[in-house]
Amino acid sequence: MKVIIQRKRQGALWGVSLFFVVLVAGLFYVKWNPYYHKVLLAASKHFIGNSIITGKEAQPPAPSWGAAVNYAIQYFKSVWQAVVLGLLVGSLVQVLIPKDWIIKIFGSDNRHSTLVAGLMAVPSMMCSCCAAPVVAGLRKQRASLGAALAYWLGNPVLNPAVIIFTGFVLSWKFSLLRLVMGLVLVFGVSSLTGKLMKEDVEYGDIFQIDTGSAGGNLMVRWVKALWRLILESIPPYLIAVLLLGGVRAWLFPAVNPAWTNSILLMVVLSITGALFMIPTAAEIPIVQSLMSFGLGIGPASALFMTLPAVNVPSILMLRRYFPRKVLVLVFIAVIVCGIASGLLASILL
Repeated sequence: MKVIIQRKRQGALWGVSLFFVVLVAGLFYVKWNPYYHKVLLAASKHFIGNSIITGKEAQPPAPSWGAAVNYAIQYFKSVWQAVVLGLLVGSLVQVLIPKDWIIKIFGSDNRHSTLVAGLMAVPSMMCSCCAAPVVAGLRKQRASLGAALAYWLGNPVLNPAVIIFTGFVLSWKFSLLRLVMGLVLVFGVSSLTGKLMKEDVEYGDIFQIDTGSAGGNLMVRWVKALWRLILESIPPYLIAVLLLGGVRAWLFPAVNPAWTNSILLMVVLSITGALFMIPTAAEIPIVQSLMSFGLGIGPASALFMTLPAVNVPSILMLRRYFPRKVLVLVFIAVIVCGIASGLLASILL
Protein backbone atom coordinates (compact mmCIF):
# COMPACT_ATOMS: atom_id res chain seq x y z
CA MET A 1 0.00 0.00 0.00
CA LYS A 2 2.81 2.42 0.89
CA VAL A 3 4.49 1.69 -2.43
CA ILE A 4 1.27 2.45 -4.33
CA ILE A 5 0.75 5.72 -2.42
CA GLN A 6 4.36 6.71 -3.04
CA ARG A 7 4.03 6.03 -6.77
CA LYS A 8 0.86 8.10 -6.92
CA ARG A 9 2.61 11.00 -5.20
CA GLN A 10 5.57 10.74 -7.55
CA GLY A 11 3.23 10.67 -10.54
CA ALA A 12 1.36 13.70 -9.24
CA LEU A 13 4.57 15.65 -8.68
CA TRP A 14 5.80 14.74 -12.15
CA GLY A 15 2.53 15.90 -13.67
CA VAL A 16 2.49 19.17 -11.76
CA SER A 17 6.13 19.85 -12.69
CA LEU A 18 5.40 19.23 -16.36
CA PHE A 19 2.36 21.49 -16.18
CA PHE A 20 4.36 24.41 -14.77
CA VAL A 21 7.16 23.92 -17.29
CA VAL A 22 4.62 24.25 -20.11
CA LEU A 23 2.88 27.16 -18.40
CA VAL A 24 6.02 29.18 -17.70
CA ALA A 25 7.54 28.51 -21.13
CA GLY A 26 4.28 29.45 -22.83
CA LEU A 27 3.80 32.63 -20.84
CA PHE A 28 7.39 33.69 -21.47
CA TYR A 29 7.04 33.22 -25.22
CA VAL A 30 3.52 34.62 -25.63
CA LYS A 31 3.35 37.26 -22.88
CA TRP A 32 6.36 38.11 -20.76
CA ASN A 33 9.04 38.59 -23.42
CA PRO A 34 6.85 40.54 -25.90
CA TYR A 35 5.51 42.74 -23.13
CA TYR A 36 9.00 43.59 -21.93
CA HIS A 37 9.78 45.04 -25.36
CA LYS A 38 6.40 46.78 -25.51
CA VAL A 39 7.11 48.49 -22.18
CA LEU A 40 10.26 50.00 -23.74
CA LEU A 41 8.18 51.21 -26.68
CA ALA A 42 5.54 52.72 -24.39
CA ALA A 43 8.17 54.46 -22.27
CA SER A 44 9.96 56.01 -25.23
CA LYS A 45 7.11 56.73 -27.64
CA HIS A 46 4.09 57.05 -25.29
CA PHE A 47 2.31 54.97 -27.90
CA ILE A 48 1.79 51.22 -28.40
CA GLY A 49 -0.18 51.13 -31.65
CA ASN A 50 -3.27 52.30 -33.45
CA SER A 51 -6.80 51.54 -32.31
CA ILE A 52 -7.89 48.10 -33.50
CA ILE A 53 -11.47 49.42 -33.74
CA THR A 54 -10.99 52.58 -35.79
CA GLY A 55 -7.36 52.62 -36.92
CA LYS A 56 -6.45 56.26 -37.48
CA GLU A 57 -10.04 57.28 -38.25
CA ALA A 58 -12.59 58.95 -35.99
CA GLN A 59 -15.07 56.08 -36.27
CA PRO A 60 -15.17 52.43 -37.42
CA PRO A 61 -16.24 51.38 -40.94
CA ALA A 62 -19.94 50.93 -41.65
CA PRO A 63 -21.42 47.54 -40.71
CA SER A 64 -20.69 44.97 -43.42
CA TRP A 65 -19.34 41.50 -44.00
CA GLY A 66 -16.03 43.07 -45.03
CA ALA A 67 -15.83 44.96 -41.73
CA ALA A 68 -16.49 41.71 -39.87
CA VAL A 69 -13.79 39.77 -41.70
CA ASN A 70 -11.22 42.56 -41.49
CA TYR A 71 -11.71 42.94 -37.76
CA ALA A 72 -11.60 39.18 -37.19
CA ILE A 73 -8.31 38.94 -39.12
CA GLN A 74 -6.72 41.78 -37.13
CA TYR A 75 -8.05 40.40 -33.86
CA PHE A 76 -6.92 36.81 -34.36
CA LYS A 77 -3.49 37.90 -35.58
CA SER A 78 -3.07 39.48 -32.15
CA VAL A 79 -4.52 36.72 -29.99
CA TRP A 80 -4.06 33.36 -31.75
CA GLN A 81 -0.93 32.42 -29.81
CA ALA A 82 -2.62 33.25 -26.50
CA VAL A 83 -5.72 31.28 -27.55
CA VAL A 84 -3.56 28.24 -28.27
CA LEU A 85 -1.82 28.66 -24.92
CA GLY A 86 -5.16 29.02 -23.13
CA LEU A 87 -6.49 25.82 -24.69
CA LEU A 88 -3.25 24.01 -23.89
CA VAL A 89 -3.22 25.10 -20.25
CA GLY A 90 -6.96 24.56 -19.83
CA SER A 91 -6.68 20.97 -21.05
CA LEU A 92 -3.45 20.14 -19.21
CA VAL A 93 -4.82 21.35 -15.89
CA GLN A 94 -7.40 18.57 -16.20
CA VAL A 95 -4.91 15.75 -16.77
CA LEU A 96 -1.73 16.82 -14.98
CA ILE A 97 -3.01 18.49 -11.79
CA PRO A 98 -4.70 16.12 -9.30
CA LYS A 99 -8.30 17.13 -8.70
CA ASP A 100 -7.88 17.05 -4.92
CA TRP A 101 -5.11 19.66 -5.24
CA ILE A 102 -7.44 21.98 -7.17
CA ILE A 103 -10.20 21.42 -4.62
CA LYS A 104 -7.83 22.17 -1.75
CA ILE A 105 -6.52 25.40 -3.28
CA PHE A 106 -9.46 26.69 -5.32
CA GLY A 107 -12.44 24.61 -4.23
CA SER A 108 -13.66 26.67 -1.31
CA ASP A 109 -16.04 29.61 -1.45
CA ASN A 110 -14.03 31.44 1.20
CA ARG A 111 -11.91 34.52 0.58
CA HIS A 112 -8.66 32.56 0.64
CA SER A 113 -9.45 30.60 -2.54
CA THR A 114 -10.61 33.77 -4.28
CA LEU A 115 -7.48 35.65 -3.22
CA VAL A 116 -5.11 32.90 -4.38
CA ALA A 117 -6.88 32.56 -7.73
CA GLY A 118 -6.84 36.32 -8.30
CA LEU A 119 -3.15 36.55 -7.48
CA MET A 120 -2.31 33.64 -9.76
CA ALA A 121 -4.09 35.46 -12.59
CA VAL A 122 -1.74 38.44 -12.38
CA PRO A 123 1.32 36.85 -14.09
CA SER A 124 -0.88 35.11 -16.70
CA MET A 125 -1.75 38.43 -18.38
CA MET A 126 -4.32 36.88 -20.75
CA CYS A 127 -7.30 38.60 -22.27
CA SER A 128 -10.76 37.52 -21.15
CA CYS A 129 -11.31 35.13 -24.08
CA CYS A 130 -7.87 33.50 -23.85
CA ALA A 131 -8.30 32.95 -20.10
CA ALA A 132 -11.71 31.33 -20.61
CA PRO A 133 -10.39 27.82 -21.55
CA VAL A 134 -8.21 27.82 -18.42
CA VAL A 135 -11.22 28.79 -16.32
CA ALA A 136 -13.19 25.98 -17.95
CA GLY A 137 -10.45 23.53 -17.00
CA LEU A 138 -10.39 24.78 -13.43
CA ARG A 139 -14.16 24.47 -13.15
CA LYS A 140 -14.03 20.89 -14.41
CA GLN A 141 -11.55 20.22 -11.62
CA ARG A 142 -14.03 21.65 -9.08
CA ALA A 143 -12.70 25.18 -8.63
CA SER A 144 -15.31 27.24 -6.80
CA LEU A 145 -17.38 30.00 -8.39
CA GLY A 146 -15.50 32.75 -6.56
CA ALA A 147 -12.04 31.40 -7.36
CA ALA A 148 -12.83 30.76 -11.02
CA LEU A 149 -14.31 34.25 -11.42
CA ALA A 150 -11.31 35.85 -9.74
CA TYR A 151 -8.95 34.09 -12.14
CA TRP A 152 -11.09 34.98 -15.16
CA LEU A 153 -11.45 38.67 -14.27
CA GLY A 154 -7.97 39.03 -12.80
CA ASN A 155 -6.17 38.10 -16.02
CA PRO A 156 -7.28 41.11 -18.09
CA VAL A 157 -8.16 43.62 -15.36
CA LEU A 158 -5.07 43.30 -13.13
CA ASN A 159 -2.57 42.70 -15.94
CA PRO A 160 0.57 44.44 -14.59
CA ALA A 161 2.00 45.04 -18.06
CA VAL A 162 -1.17 46.86 -19.15
CA ILE A 163 -1.12 48.97 -16.00
CA ILE A 164 2.47 49.99 -16.80
CA PHE A 165 1.65 50.67 -20.47
CA THR A 166 -1.23 52.85 -19.29
CA GLY A 167 1.05 54.96 -17.13
CA PHE A 168 3.40 55.70 -20.00
CA VAL A 169 0.74 56.21 -22.70
CA LEU A 170 -2.26 57.75 -20.91
CA SER A 171 -1.27 58.77 -17.39
CA TRP A 172 -0.29 57.22 -14.08
CA LYS A 173 -3.58 58.48 -12.65
CA PHE A 174 -5.33 56.24 -15.18
CA SER A 175 -3.13 53.37 -14.00
CA LEU A 176 -3.98 53.97 -10.34
CA LEU A 177 -7.70 54.16 -11.07
CA ARG A 178 -7.52 50.92 -13.08
CA LEU A 179 -5.69 49.20 -10.24
CA VAL A 180 -8.11 50.33 -7.52
CA MET A 181 -11.27 49.56 -9.47
CA GLY A 182 -9.71 46.35 -10.71
CA LEU A 183 -9.13 45.14 -7.16
CA VAL A 184 -12.75 45.92 -6.33
CA LEU A 185 -14.00 44.04 -9.37
CA VAL A 186 -11.72 41.01 -9.16
CA PHE A 187 -11.79 40.35 -5.43
CA GLY A 188 -14.94 42.14 -4.29
CA VAL A 189 -17.33 40.95 -6.98
CA SER A 190 -15.83 37.45 -7.12
CA SER A 191 -16.03 36.99 -3.36
CA LEU A 192 -19.57 38.35 -3.19
CA THR A 193 -20.71 36.16 -6.06
CA GLY A 194 -19.14 33.11 -4.48
CA LYS A 195 -21.01 33.82 -1.26
CA LEU A 196 -24.38 34.65 -2.77
CA MET A 197 -24.53 32.09 -5.57
CA LYS A 198 -24.47 28.35 -5.00
CA GLU A 199 -23.73 25.67 -7.56
CA ASP A 200 -26.86 24.81 -9.50
CA VAL A 201 -27.72 21.13 -9.71
CA GLU A 202 -27.85 21.40 -13.49
CA TYR A 203 -24.19 22.37 -13.52
CA GLY A 204 -23.11 19.28 -11.65
CA ASP A 205 -22.48 17.45 -14.92
CA ILE A 206 -19.35 19.50 -15.64
CA PHE A 207 -17.76 17.84 -12.61
CA GLN A 208 -18.42 14.31 -13.83
CA ILE A 209 -15.48 14.30 -16.26
CA ASP A 210 -12.64 13.20 -14.03
CA THR A 211 -9.87 13.48 -16.60
CA GLY A 212 -7.28 14.36 -14.01
CA SER A 213 -7.52 11.18 -11.98
CA ALA A 214 -8.87 8.71 -14.53
CA GLY A 215 -6.75 5.80 -15.58
CA GLY A 216 -5.51 5.22 -19.08
CA ASN A 217 -2.98 6.75 -21.37
CA LEU A 218 -2.05 10.34 -20.49
CA MET A 219 -1.88 11.44 -24.12
CA VAL A 220 -5.33 10.02 -24.87
CA ARG A 221 -6.86 11.78 -21.86
CA TRP A 222 -5.19 15.05 -22.81
CA VAL A 223 -6.39 14.89 -26.42
CA LYS A 224 -9.95 14.20 -25.21
CA ALA A 225 -9.82 17.14 -22.80
CA LEU A 226 -8.35 19.45 -25.45
CA TRP A 227 -10.87 18.41 -28.11
CA ARG A 228 -13.78 18.94 -25.75
CA LEU A 229 -12.53 22.44 -24.91
CA ILE A 230 -12.16 23.29 -28.59
CA LEU A 231 -15.65 22.07 -29.48
CA GLU A 232 -17.27 23.88 -26.57
CA SER A 233 -15.48 27.21 -26.88
CA ILE A 234 -14.12 27.94 -30.34
CA PRO A 235 -17.28 27.87 -32.56
CA PRO A 236 -19.27 30.43 -30.49
CA TYR A 237 -16.07 32.45 -30.07
CA LEU A 238 -15.53 32.74 -33.84
CA ILE A 239 -19.17 33.59 -34.57
CA ALA A 240 -19.34 36.27 -31.87
CA VAL A 241 -16.09 37.91 -33.00
CA LEU A 242 -17.35 38.12 -36.58
CA LEU A 243 -20.74 39.53 -35.62
CA LEU A 244 -19.47 42.12 -33.16
CA GLY A 245 -16.57 43.10 -35.40
CA GLY A 246 -18.97 43.65 -38.28
CA VAL A 247 -21.28 45.99 -36.36
CA ARG A 248 -18.67 47.82 -34.28
CA ALA A 249 -19.68 51.11 -35.90
CA TRP A 250 -22.98 50.82 -34.04
CA LEU A 251 -21.17 50.21 -30.76
CA PHE A 252 -18.53 52.92 -31.19
CA PRO A 253 -20.17 55.92 -32.92
CA ALA A 254 -18.22 59.05 -33.80
CA VAL A 255 -17.47 61.30 -30.83
CA ASN A 256 -19.93 64.19 -30.50
CA PRO A 257 -18.40 67.19 -28.65
CA ALA A 258 -21.83 68.04 -27.22
CA TRP A 259 -21.93 64.98 -24.97
CA THR A 260 -18.34 63.87 -24.56
CA ASN A 261 -18.49 64.00 -20.74
CA SER A 262 -22.13 63.11 -20.13
CA ILE A 263 -23.18 60.46 -17.64
CA LEU A 264 -25.37 58.90 -20.32
CA LEU A 265 -22.29 58.36 -22.49
CA MET A 266 -20.50 56.74 -19.54
CA VAL A 267 -23.37 54.28 -19.24
CA VAL A 268 -23.46 53.60 -22.99
CA LEU A 269 -19.70 53.05 -23.26
CA SER A 270 -19.67 50.88 -20.13
CA ILE A 271 -22.22 48.60 -21.77
CA THR A 272 -20.32 48.71 -25.06
CA GLY A 273 -17.08 47.79 -23.33
CA ALA A 274 -18.70 44.84 -21.57
CA LEU A 275 -20.04 43.54 -24.90
CA PHE A 276 -17.01 43.93 -27.16
CA MET A 277 -13.83 41.82 -27.36
CA ILE A 278 -10.30 43.16 -27.80
CA PRO A 279 -6.75 41.77 -27.58
CA THR A 280 -4.72 42.35 -24.43
CA ALA A 281 -3.81 46.03 -23.92
CA ALA A 282 -5.84 47.15 -26.96
CA GLU A 283 -7.99 49.34 -24.69
CA ILE A 284 -5.06 51.74 -24.37
CA PRO A 285 -4.77 52.81 -28.05
CA ILE A 286 -8.56 52.69 -28.38
CA VAL A 287 -9.03 55.18 -25.55
CA GLN A 288 -6.02 57.25 -26.64
CA SER A 289 -7.47 57.55 -30.14
CA LEU A 290 -10.99 58.42 -28.98
CA MET A 291 -9.68 61.04 -26.56
CA SER A 292 -7.67 62.62 -29.37
CA PHE A 293 -10.98 63.09 -31.22
CA GLY A 294 -12.60 64.72 -28.19
CA LEU A 295 -13.91 61.97 -25.92
CA GLY A 296 -14.09 63.17 -22.32
CA ILE A 297 -12.10 61.61 -19.53
CA GLY A 298 -15.14 60.21 -17.72
CA PRO A 299 -16.56 58.15 -20.60
CA ALA A 300 -13.01 57.23 -21.64
CA SER A 301 -12.35 55.82 -18.15
CA ALA A 302 -15.62 53.90 -18.21
CA LEU A 303 -14.69 52.29 -21.53
CA PHE A 304 -11.13 51.69 -20.38
CA MET A 305 -12.38 49.71 -17.38
CA THR A 306 -14.98 47.58 -19.11
CA LEU A 307 -13.37 46.77 -22.47
CA PRO A 308 -10.87 44.21 -21.14
CA ALA A 309 -12.95 42.76 -18.31
CA VAL A 310 -15.60 40.62 -20.01
CA ASN A 311 -17.25 40.35 -23.42
CA VAL A 312 -19.89 38.36 -25.27
CA PRO A 313 -17.46 35.79 -26.75
CA SER A 314 -15.85 34.94 -23.40
CA ILE A 315 -19.27 34.68 -21.74
CA LEU A 316 -20.41 32.29 -24.48
CA MET A 317 -17.23 30.26 -24.06
CA LEU A 318 -18.00 29.79 -20.36
CA ARG A 319 -21.76 29.35 -20.62
CA ARG A 320 -21.44 25.66 -19.70
CA TYR A 321 -19.30 26.30 -16.64
CA PHE A 322 -21.23 28.94 -14.70
CA PRO A 323 -24.93 29.27 -13.92
CA ARG A 324 -26.55 31.87 -16.14
CA LYS A 325 -27.40 34.10 -13.19
CA VAL A 326 -23.71 34.23 -12.24
CA LEU A 327 -22.68 35.39 -15.71
CA VAL A 328 -25.48 37.99 -15.73
CA LEU A 329 -24.41 39.25 -12.31
CA VAL A 330 -20.78 39.56 -13.40
CA PHE A 331 -21.78 41.35 -16.62
CA ILE A 332 -23.82 43.87 -14.64
CA ALA A 333 -21.05 44.28 -12.06
CA VAL A 334 -18.54 45.11 -14.80
CA ILE A 335 -20.88 47.77 -16.19
CA VAL A 336 -21.40 49.27 -12.73
CA CYS A 337 -17.62 49.35 -12.15
CA GLY A 338 -17.21 51.08 -15.50
CA ILE A 339 -19.75 53.76 -14.60
CA ALA A 340 -18.12 54.24 -11.19
CA SER A 341 -14.70 54.56 -12.87
CA GLY A 342 -16.08 57.20 -15.19
CA LEU A 343 -17.60 59.20 -12.37
CA LEU A 344 -14.43 59.00 -10.27
CA ALA A 345 -12.28 60.00 -13.24
CA SER A 346 -14.50 63.03 -13.91
CA ILE A 347 -13.97 64.17 -10.34
CA LEU A 348 -10.37 63.20 -9.66
CA LEU A 349 -8.45 63.14 -12.94
